[in-house]
Amino acid sequence: MTKATILVVDDEPSVRFALAERLSEEEYCVLEAGSGQEALKQFDQGVDLALLDYRLPDTNGLSLLKRIRQQDPETVVILLTAVRDVASAVEAMKAGAFHYATKPFNLDEIVVLVDRALETTALHRELRTFRASQRDSYGFDRLVGTSPALVEVKRLLAKVAASPASTVLLTGETGTGKDLAAKAIHYASARANRPFMNITCSALPDTLLETELFGHERGAFTDARIQKRGLLESAHGGTVFLDEVGEMSPASQAKLLRFLEEKTFKRLGGSQDIHVDVRVIAATHQDLAQTAKTGAFREDLFYRLSVLPIYLPALRERDADIPLLLKYFADQFSVELKKTVHGIDDEVFAALGRYPWPGNVRELKNAVERAMLLFEGGRLALADFAMPLSGVTDPDDLDLPRRGVDLEQLERRFVRQALERTRWNRTKAATLLGLSREQIRYRIERFGLVRPEAD
Repeated sequence: MTKATILVVDDEPSVRFALAERLSEEEYCVLEAGSGQEALKQFDQGVDLALLDYRLPDTNGLSLLKRIRQQDPETVVILLTAVRDVASAVEAMKAGAFHYATKPFNLDEIVVLVDRALETTALHRELRTFRASQRDSYGFDRLVGTSPALVEVKRLLAKVAASPASTVLLTGETGTGKDLAAKAIHYASARANRPFMNITCSALPDTLLETELFGHERGAFTDARIQKRGLLESAHGGTVFLDEVGEMSPASQAKLLRFLEEKTFKRLGGSQDIHVDVRVIAATHQDLAQTAKTGAFREDLFYRLSVLPIYLPALRERDADIPLLLKYFADQFSVELKKTVHGIDDEVFAALGRYPWPGNVRELKNAVERAMLLFEGGRLALADFAMPLSGVTDPDDLDLPRRGVDLEQLERRFVRQALERTRWNRTKAATLLGLSREQIRYRIERFGLVRPEAD
């Protein structure tokens, strides 16, 4: 089985013969041409790489290179040139040639150069294919819904994606899809072919967050044995997504502000300013405006991040989208789990529509996934949603009712039982339920839950 098709273009038959023989030994399919016109005709057979002599009887390498790239931009070109033509070969490389080899050349070195060129090109093609798939995977249609609130969000995201804005702030409760919105902005923008790098600021201690963002020099600290590029540097030309930016320490906030204002930074332990071009998308479930007023978040950084603020509505604010989301996730998991759903009972739509979904779309997705795991065939029923809330894996452990119970009452019981299990430790109860401390405080007040005096 041949590995690739290579076209050897040279007006010297002996050169063509030697190259063809050696490349054929490596199982390449080799075509030959003695002029520019012959070379262009050979492209109908499909050519992966062209070895192109710079001096031909009817044209020169630069002109032929441009014609080749117009005919097939994917074709890799390596120039073959006399020593005196190196400057011309370099000019051709600027026009898109992969590399050049000077005559007389070593045939084994040509094989190595061809292998490397094809390998590099294959990686580039894979990367382009991957990024194209990412654009499809994270398009605006992944934000499922037709409610006015979501339609407006999509409109704003599209405008931001088309703009050159360097900073965007996404706000909204946990689980509303801020990560999907960030990816939708990136893959719909002119930066789509460059990296998308993301980091959750609350998941790392301050010192580690700094080195992840800005990188470090060798010897910057005890374990810094090599130089490391940070996410900002690695994302040059692309996008950096800072999730839960409100959890950043004051020191990290100051460094981020300096970068946003000056577009430069220093690696940890370094002295050289590094300039990068990135779009920063920050996200938070906190009210940063209020947090800034209390001094817990830098006010100047808040204003710098919120040049283009976009609020992702909670699911209860667009409950008309719940049926669409339910069907979307059911279809998704039916494919993943290889289960066929012959419809969804009306009581499922009614019950899920009444439930306030404190964990928003993420919680709904988790509930549908669990229902599909329990699903044994036929129609998807309310009984399959034995545990609609996220954060706990054993429904028997919390004595959840199985069916026919109003979901708002279910949420109240769920919150109360979580508090009882954690001896009314709000932080632990919030973690158990997959909520923030602010969200569980809101529900304690809303449901009038009071800790018994005996505790």
